[in-house]
Amino acid sequence: MKIYKNANLNKKHKGGVIAIGNFDGIHLGHQKVIKEAKKKAKKNKLPFGIMTFEPVPVMFFNSKIKNHRINSLKQKKTQLKNLNLDFLIIIRFNKIFSSLKAEQFIKKIIKNKTEAKFLYVSRNFRFGFKRQGTIQTLKKYEKMYNYKSLIIKTFKKDKKVISSTLIRKKITAGKIEEINTLLNREWSINGKVIKGQRRGRKIGFPTCNVKLNDYVVPRLGVYAVRVKGLKFNKKGIANVGYRPTFKGQNLLLETNIFGINKNLYNKEINISFKKFIRPEKKFKNLEYLKEQIKLDIKQAKK
Repeated sequence: MKIYKNANLNKKHKGGVIAIGNFDGIHLGHQKVIKEAKKKAKKNKLPFGIMTFEPVPVMFFNSKIKNHRINSLKQKKTQLKNLNLDFLIIIRFNKIFSSLKAEQFIKKIIKNKTEAKFLYVSRNFRFGFKRQGTIQTLKKYEKMYNYKSLIIKTFKKDKKVISSTLIRKKITAGKIEEINTLLNREWSINGKVIKGQRRGRKIGFPTCNVKLNDYVVPRLGVYAVRVKGLKFNKKGIANVGYRPTFKGQNLLLETNIFGINKNLYNKEINISFKKFIRPEKKFKNLEYLKEQIKLDIKQAKK
């Protein structure tokens, strides 16, 4: 998969099929769009790619929104690569790009740079300055700029529309098993291990600490997880929260990896969430906390 940091495509990738969107989470709805677009590309013997935006537009327009992402850009690249795209376009969403009017986007980006023949978008797709462009706008300029826009119907499961918004709500509610079904994989967080206060090690349960950064904050509490590093793939338990027993102030993801007891500082790990075990709580003393952690570990190992 060729990655473009702008829309200046190589000749072999021009004139193809492009699906456009944020694709945050690459959930079942996104996967349906990609499957349909790939089918169209194969039928017409055309290259297929995705156009996405970085940073996520809602975070660009509202600096107060800090924890919004279902997956990081790195995860998005990996997940899309696994879906066998020919190319991925990552548009830098900045002040200049956001000021493009809808027709300018179609003319300057779609027509002049990609020469796309087919565009796949969702029914609620918006684009251009102040989100003025709609699917009707795309339809309006089809003949002028020589492309065909195709609208994918919303994908439903249990009568609910699958969307990134729905998944974010489920993450904050700790409904991990439901989330993993909607993603068709385990939801995970990538991050570098940072130094903590080593309190876990002192009570016999060393942890790897990772900042949540832009990720949606899961329900505070303890989770059964699987942790992957460069040379290991192990089960574990993770706590998302402030560590009230220790009067913690900063939100952290702390993970005790079963069978690993070595320094992982500055190493990147991937923490996959398997199930929610219990809410975070404050304990009377360390002995109560240690006994609860033992019970949590039993739950996670089931």
